[in-house]
Amino acid sequence: MTTPDGSPVPSTDGTARNGPAPGPERTASALARYFPILDWGRSYNSAVLTNDLVAAVIVTIMLIPQSLAYALLAGLPPVVGLYASILPLVAYAVFGTSRTLAVGPVAVISLMTASAAGAVAAQGSPLYLEAAITLAALSGVMLVVLGLLRLGFLANLLSHPVISGFISASGVLIATSQLKHILGLSAGGETWPEMLGALAKSVADTNPWTLAIGIPATLFLFWVRKGAKPALVGLGMKPRAADIVAKAGPVVAVALTILAAVLLDLQGKGVKLVGAVPQGLPPFALPSTDLGLIQQLWVPALLISIIGFVESVSVAQTLAAKRRQRIAPDQELIGLGASNIASALSGGYPVTGGFARSVVNFDAGAETPAAGAYTAVGIALASLFLTPLLFYLPIATLAATIIVAVLSLVDLTTPGKLWRYSKPDFAAHMATIAITLLAGVELGVIAGVGVGLLLYLWRASRPHAAIVGRVPETEHFRNVERHKVFTVPHVLSIRIDESLTYLNARWLEEYVLERVAERPALRHVILMCSAVNEIDASGLESLEAINHRLIDGGIGLHLSEAKGPVMDRLQRTHFLEELNGRVYLSQDRAFREAVADDGNGDYPTADMARGMI
Repeated sequence: MTTPDGSPVPSTDGTARNGPAPGPERTASALARYFPILDWGRSYNSAVLTNDLVAAVIVTIMLIPQSLAYALLAGLPPVVGLYASILPLVAYAVFGTSRTLAVGPVAVISLMTASAAGAVAAQGSPLYLEAAITLAALSGVMLVVLGLLRLGFLANLLSHPVISGFISASGVLIATSQLKHILGLSAGGETWPEMLGALAKSVADTNPWTLAIGIPATLFLFWVRKGAKPALVGLGMKPRAADIVAKAGPVVAVALTILAAVLLDLQGKGVKLVGAVPQGLPPFALPSTDLGLIQQLWVPALLISIIGFVESVSVAQTLAAKRRQRIAPDQELIGLGASNIASALSGGYPVTGGFARSVVNFDAGAETPAAGAYTAVGIALASLFLTPLLFYLPIATLAATIIVAVLSLVDLTTPGKLWRYSKPDFAAHMATIAITLLAGVELGVIAGVGVGLLLYLWRASRPHAAIVGRVPETEHFRNVERHKVFTVPHVLSIRIDESLTYLNARWLEEYVLERVAERPALRHVILMCSAVNEIDASGLESLEAINHRLIDGGIGLHLSEAKGPVMDRLQRTHFLEELNGRVYLSQDRAFREAVADDGNGDYPTADMARGMI
């Protein structure tokens, strides 16, 4: 729209309705696409700052023991967990799109890191730490590249049943792997049978003092997770204050067990302690450039990237929906990639968005990613001033923290739901669980993707098709096996419920010809194409074969309700010229005209049927 002098009508926001946006605005929009901080930062104020700071304090209290515990799970020195919880949070605050996602070490990624790094080096060796750092760098680069190419949809290769099965199995593996620390044993194993066998062989060597620390710590943390807040509210504390105090439960467990270790001289009684933790900020680190090591780690890094992204984006989308916000999955790839690169450069290991921490961050009132940056400041201060206090922290306490956290990941209800709803999805779910438990996490992910793809291909190769008839006194057509409908012997209407591709084209050809062979009085076949979104070259070839076979039998082939894009492609071929029937806009008209053909007149020739009716 223009004014009488030909200039664009200004919009209410001061910009022209027609023509490209001004240069500076276009530049700002492009920058905000890759730097979301420029978007939410414009409206940042003191009220938002207060909410973010409160959330940061709560998440910091929760993250300190978790970071130490997850580093232990990854087979790394506990301080590496702190390193992985500082710069990655700052990087995500700059590049991430979720307002409440809390990035850092998580249980599943820690387990995958231990599996990948353990395949190339022994735990505790410099090469092991170098492998973990390199994994973070590789994962970060992969995620950034996927984000820049806008390939976030690749995560859809992992279906929900596969992800659910993998996470549940990983939770079982992680909890089992930590039992040795609760019992004070030296037991190894990569798979569940190996872990259980090693525990069974050495259970007689259980250290009673370690057990006396591990069991109460585990029970206390379980109680804190569910019972602390109601108990504190019952004592008269306000719900919000009770929630904050309850979130500090792991810190209380850490403090009490450190005190017990000092007073009871648990180190002298064989209880393993964290020991000296380096004091200070994260060091600058560089990933390995050894091509041999990179070649060994790139597949695990890719799996870590995919699992981390799927876990993170599902949490981010769930929390964003509660506040009617949105995230950009492709930019999330860049945000998580930047976080992992930052982790590698600061001596950390792969990170992603954690479910429990993010929910706590959300419930605590975080409004922007700046809460994560403030959390990073809190972790940095802990690294500077609190690490000497961790010398006497029992390893069993960290193991208890891990066990309580990961058992919430084990979903016992999904198998039953999937069995009732979809047997193929149940098969994918259980196969992922079984292979993860019996063969390890990497093979579990690969097998889950493979099973999921195979089941998809199997379903796609056997599409749903139904013989339909007209519902009396309507223009609607429904499956003859589900509804009381009107049909006639000389007309066969088949509704195709999938696109026609190379996966199912031969199946459709056989299906149609088998139905035709069952009906000696048949004169018309109508393919109802309302659900067909695409017909590829193989599908076209099968349609041509069906058409020729029906011509030989004196039977007309008609199409109805074909979508515009499908018709556009068909019109670029000779199929419509050779079609022994017509193309109808509606199934009702196709059926009425076919029913009206009593068999005495000549059936329309191909020349008469070229137009769309």
